[in-house]
Amino acid sequence: MPGSGRPHRRLVRESMSGAARWYLVAAVSCGIALTGLIVTQAGLLAHVLATAGFPVGAGALAGALVGLLLVVVGRAAASYGGEMTALRAAVAVKDRLRSRLLTRALDRGPIWLGQQRSGEIATLATSGLDSLDAYYARYLPQVLLAVVVPGAVIVSMLSVDWVSGLIVAVTLPVIPVFAVLIGWQTKAQTRRNWMLLAKLSGHFLDVVQGLTTLKVFGRAKAQEQIIARVTDEYRTSVMASLRVAFLSALVLELAAAVATALVAVEVGLRLLYGHLDYSTALFLLLLTPEAFLPVRNAATAFHASADGTAAATRVFEILDSEPSCSLTPLPIPGALPSPGALPRAGAVPSPDAVPDLRREPITLDGVTLAYPERPTPAIEHVNLTIWPGDRISLVGGNGAGKTTLLGLFLLFIEPKNGRVLVGDTELSAVRAGAWREQIGWLPQQPALFPWSVAENITLGRPGVPREAVERAAGLAGAAEFIASLPAGYDTQLGERAPRLSAGERRKIALARLFLRDARLLLLDEPTAHLDQASAAEVEAAIDALAVGRTVITVTHHLPPAGGSGRVLLVEGRQLRELTGTVGSDCDDVGDDRLAARS
Repeated sequence: MPGSGRPHRRLVRESMSGAARWYLVAAVSCGIALTGLIVTQAGLLAHVLATAGFPVGAGALAGALVGLLLVVVGRAAASYGGEMTALRAAVAVKDRLRSRLLTRALDRGPIWLGQQRSGEIATLATSGLDSLDAYYARYLPQVLLAVVVPGAVIVSMLSVDWVSGLIVAVTLPVIPVFAVLIGWQTKAQTRRNWMLLAKLSGHFLDVVQGLTTLKVFGRAKAQEQIIARVTDEYRTSVMASLRVAFLSALVLELAAAVATALVAVEVGLRLLYGHLDYSTALFLLLLTPEAFLPVRNAATAFHASADGTAAATRVFEILDSEPSCSLTPLPIPGALPSPGALPRAGAVPSPDAVPDLRREPITLDGVTLAYPERPTPAIEHVNLTIWPGDRISLVGGNGAGKTTLLGLFLLFIEPKNGRVLVGDTELSAVRAGAWREQIGWLPQQPALFPWSVAENITLGRPGVPREAVERAAGLAGAAEFIASLPAGYDTQLGERAPRLSAGERRKIALARLFLRDARLLLLDEPTAHLDQASAAEVEAAIDALAVGRTVITVTHHLPPAGGSGRVLLVEGRQLRELTGTVGSDCDDVGDDRLAARS
């Protein structure tokens, strides 16, 4: 069939697992029943038409007419049942693929997402996978019928007239050959359509999100022209696909019409000379179009399902691709460890091992971190041991690699060289979900969702009592401003929480960390862009949160003299621990230089 290949095999394999399997079995059963009904209908109709030409009573045709009516009803029911069960299989497969796609994206983290086209994942997970309805409801059932029905028709025709059966058997393969040739062109064109749609969706999303900024700087018209150009490219590409579809339908109809005409001519001539009886001739003429119809329908349905296949191809690429800078949620059984990530002698990595960060140190042994699109590593040959209860400040300018190191601890990026150990356990052997359960992360711009305040605080911990939420907000210094909101903890924040200041957003994010009770806290510039009073409140909340926990804080500035904890300078792709009095080290390192670089 057109476009047959790996995506189609994967889609069929997906439908053979879980609940979709039974729906597919039901659809196959309906297809087999439909095949039998097609042959039966041709036989009964030929008998009725042949008998009606002679003076017989109505009673002689009553049984055949009733049987014909039942066959017609059964054929409609089988067609309906096959399509409905195939649609249910599509729903099951879409849910599973959508869940796996989103899980994969979340496990890879924001670093990987930042390398993708904006909006593509959202388009794939929504309208892209929804296009699979046409694949499962139309194309897949027609492919089944295109295999079963022609075989049954040819066998039935050979049993009554070998000449007609041979003609159909010889001419029938012409249609799949044409369909495959056309399918190659359609596949490439559909792939282009999908790429243009993803580009258009992503760019439109970016423009909508930055519309205010574009209007302020007078660049809205320029973006409008870009969207118009991409839309026109997409329209042109879709029209090209439609031309291919219409031309393919013409070619397939022509091939089927020629084959049917050949059978009609030879049957008519033999009927004329008395070499064939009237009932058999009618049976052959009625069956011949039925042999070609499913093949033509399958070729037509292929064009309708091409969008879904193109989207599924991209989904499978994401699911199957090796992580360029992220760890998979579970180690692949039997997979070999990456170079430089071999476990320490005597350590036996286990997927079920979950080291306790309250007792186990984290060791970075010769770790090098690099991004695929950058020629030089972000961090190179880092050796570091983080002990339970450590409070570490990662200091450096923009682009020094501080946030990249946090991404390593969050499993958003894996070492290009070197290894990360937690106690004696290789970090790559730890399940990502179990590892992240012990981590609390405060990013530079905490994400707030258009939910209530309480729902934003309980993100990741749904169902906790309201008392625990209020206690966490109080510890984070957020209880006072939350109480001043119109509905308190039930206040809906709206998209991006426009009514809250930057400090208030960070306090809600800190309340999440208090509620989470994590063992390792990763704080990415927690007081950046805050006024002095708000920064002091956030720092006080962090000091309360840090008690009994390991804390790693990213900052641009060296901490003041007399501060507690360790200070690590990230500069020139290297990591250096500042020893002695921090205040004296400020003069040696150059705090002014760091401030200027920030």
